[in-house]
Order: sequence, then C-alpha cells, then structure tokens
Amino acid sequence: MGSSTATSSFQANELVALRTHFDSGITRPYKARREALKALKRALKKHEEPLLAAMHADMRKPRFEAYMADIGIVHAEINDALENLSEWMQRQDVSSPMSLWPASSAILQQPLGVVLIVSPWNYPVVLALSPLVGAIAAGNCVVVKPSNEAPRTADVLEQILAEAFRKEHVLVVQGSGSTVVPPLIDAFNFDHIFFTGSTGVGRKILAQAAPQLTPVTLELGGKSPAIVDRKVNIDQAAKRIAWSKFFNAGQTCIATDHALVHASVMEPFLDAFAKHTERFYGKDPRQSPHFARLINDKNFERVSGYPADGRILFGGQHDATERYIAPTVLTDVSLESSVMKEEIFGPILPVIPWNEPEEVLAIVHRNPTPLALYVFSKSRSAQQYFTERIAFGGGCINHCLLHFGNPDLPFGGVGTSGMGRYHGKRSFDLFSHHKGLVTAGRLPEPGIQYPPYSSWKERVLRWALK
Repeated sequence: MGSSTATSSFQANELVALRTHFDSGITRPYKARREALKALKRALKKHEEPLLAAMHADMRKPRFEAYMADIGIVHAEINDALENLSEWMQRQDVSSPMSLWPASSAILQQPLGVVLIVSPWNYPVVLALSPLVGAIAAGNCVVVKPSNEAPRTADVLEQILAEAFRKEHVLVVQGSGSTVVPPLIDAFNFDHIFFTGSTGVGRKILAQAAPQLTPVTLELGGKSPAIVDRKVNIDQAAKRIAWSKFFNAGQTCIATDHALVHASVMEPFLDAFAKHTERFYGKDPRQSPHFARLINDKNFERVSGYPADGRILFGGQHDATERYIAPTVLTDVSLESSVMKEEIFGPILPVIPWNEPEEVLAIVHRNPTPLALYVFSKSRSAQQYFTERIAFGGGCINHCLLHFGNPDLPFGGVGTSGMGRYHGKRSFDLFSHHKGLVTAGRLPEPGIQYPPYSSWKERVLRWALK
C-alpha cells in the first residue's frame, strides 16, 4: 500500500461530520440503533437482485452461492442483532470484593466512536456488511471501504448504504485500496480499524495504525488444510471437501487449501473426489452456471501456474479470456513447491499422502496458524489430536466452511491468519468499549486505606485481600 499527502477536502469534511455526529450522542440510544439495523435490512432486501447481478458480473458468482454466502448471512446477522440488542446493551453488574466494601461494580457497554471497515472482493457483501452490523449495533459511526476489485458490487453497496444511513452515520469511500486507505488512516484518528484481506496488506495497515495507537482487527487467511484420517466416511469426506474447495472457484479465505489424506484411503478418496466434482459441475465445468471465475487477470496468472507444481489428476484447463480455471486436483506435489508455500485462493487442490499423525503436524507447521482446519475422522481421539495440536482460527469436524455461518461462534484467525473475533455478540463486543465502573456506597467505610498507616491496618488489609 502506498500513501498520499492528504485526503481530499470534501472527504476530510465528511470525516469530521462523522465525528460530530457521533459526539452528538444520536447513535447511542437503543431505538436509534435498532432503527438503523432495520433500515439496513430493508435496503439490502430492496437491492437484492441488483446485488446478485453485480456479483455475477464481477466474477460470475453463481446466484445460489451469492445469496447463501453473502446476502443470506448478513440477514442472519441483522436478525440476531435485532433479537439480542437490548440484552447486549445492558449494564452488567458484577460482584465486588470485600476490600472495596461498601461499593458496587458494573461493566458498561459504550460505543468506540468512528470506525473504519476495509472489505475484500471475494465476498464483497458479507465481509463489508457483517462487521458493519456489529459496529452499528454497538452505536458507532462507520467508514466503509468496499473493494474496487468488485466494482459493480461496490456501487450497489454504496447505493444500499446511502439509502439506509445518513452520510454522517455511515460513509462509503470508493477507490483503489492502496491509494485511498493510507491517507484515510493518516488524516483521521479512527477508534478502530477492521480489515479483511491479505496478510501482506494487513501488516501494512497494522504498522500505519500503530503511531496513533488505533486498535486493529485483521481477518486474513493462510493455507487451511483438510485432514482425512483412515477411519472415515470417504465418500462423504470427498464430497464435502470438493464443495468447499470449488465454492466461489476456491476464492474463499477458509476454503480447503490442500488435502492431507491417509495413504491407505488415498485411491478411494481421489476416485470419490473426481466423481463428486463431475456431479457438481458436469464434464465441462466451463459450461456450468454453478462455477465462478477468478476476479482479475493478476490472480488468474498466479493460480494458472500452480498445476505445473504437480501431476494433474484431472482438470488443469484454463482460459485467460474468461479468467477460467477448471477444478483441478494435483498429486505428487513437493512440499517445497510454490503451490504448497503460498495460499492458493483458486480451484486447485494439492492432495498429499500421510501415514503417521506426526507427518501431518510437520506439514501444517510449514505454514502455521491457518485460518481454518477441517478434520475428517470417525475417531474421537484423532479428532482431538489434530484440533488440540494444531493452532488454527476455527473449523469443522467432518465438514468444511460451516463454522462461518453460525453467529454464536467467534470467527477470526490466530497468528499469521489474523487477530480479533467477530460475528453475533462478538461483533458487538469488538466495536464496544467495556467500561468498568465502581460506585462507592454511602455507608461509613472502614477507612483503612487512608494514612496514617499502622500495623493493625496492615493486618486487616492482608485479611481482606487474602
């Protein structure tokens, strides 16, 4: 990401308007937050068809996938917030130790202020609006920067947000992230920055936010493996991994990046995987209306080079004019090859055999702390072994991707795959300041904390704090 000398004057004025609007207190009341969430839901529903058309135009995203993974999840997040907002906002009374008597203690949920949300192109609706739901529910004002790599979708998002919110409540900033985001962070002291995207850009945003001590949530990625044990429903595992890998043409931060398959079930796994892939997309996936395209030429060129890193079991066809890469499986892949060192983010699955669990750990540790992990096994001990011994953001046992769709589960990375958690109440908590408050009682106090000190006061203090 580069930097520019300053934001435009109109943008600077709009940022100041956001701060003024927040400071007025108008976004804080329960009723105001609830009405804002309802307005977003109405606008999203109204523009549903244009959004679906825009996502298809940007990357041939199938209608079903676009609704399920982008629009539908946002509706679920809004519904969850509307149902629980009153409870989330309540003062939380907590106990007070005897040493503070007579006093009461509580935690107050306060909005942070003005926050920045920078969203990516692969799921351009949900990854912009899901954190926005939490920020609005928490009572903040927000700047939303949609991805310019999905320009048609970004335009519809701007229409939705302009219809749902006053500009001083939610401001949309368009343009290339590398030219728009750095001056935004330089020119305005945001109270929180929420970024979803690549690890490289995440590092730069974190570094730029550091001088102002702005807290940052980073939702990144990594090489998320699917581990297939020998004790497994092999047909089911192959079907679910194929679905997760080729959903959105592999352009999913929690997609199965590669499969680590026990050598004893490798052959039936590959046979079942090929069978289910053909059932999903036909003999010629290029003609399937259910298979997306890569977002841009840069990503196409990168991903189309990966098949050279192994033996193509099936697939491998590609067409630059459509940015099409067929669903592809690679075997005989070296762990030193690019396809096993870089996040693939495309419809190519390397399949690596293993015999002992320690081999799996060694492979995963070459690209540590993935955003997701998927373990396929009937064995409880194997499930426990891999989920406890591997550090990862979140995941599934005997399925893939599903954890993202549950608002009651925290979502986020660990280590190189990110920092911070959101979804459901955790989104509300992320964009809130949890203010601890002690209210002193009116009854006479023992007074041992006041000078002059004495040995008996020390004895009482030690007893109270034991």
